[in-house]
Amino acid sequence: MIDQVRLLLLSPEIIVQTWRSARKSIKGLTESDVSSALLAFEPLWNELFPVEQARIIELLVERVDIRNDSVDIKLRIAGVSSLVSELTNSSSNQRDAA
Repeated sequence: MIDQVRLLLLSPEIIVQTWRSARKSIKGLTESDVSSALLAFEPLWNELFPVEQARIIELLVERVDIRNDSVDIKLRIAGVSSLVSELTNSSSNQRDAA
């Protein structure tokens, strides 16, 4: 399931929905910023402790429906927006420190 969530985060629909939600609180945020933040998250995932990974999954996933032939995962766009906010703030803080 975790791999499916990670793939969903990079889907164009999720990127656009996340951008629409996050731009209300992050001035000047672009779709490209959201896409870049979610792509940057990929290599960080394996460095997180399992407790942090679980916290992020709980933040992002609203519901999982398991059927005989498929799994449907419903994401919390507000949770994805929060993750993007954390990633963009972390990225801008690193640039400011350089």
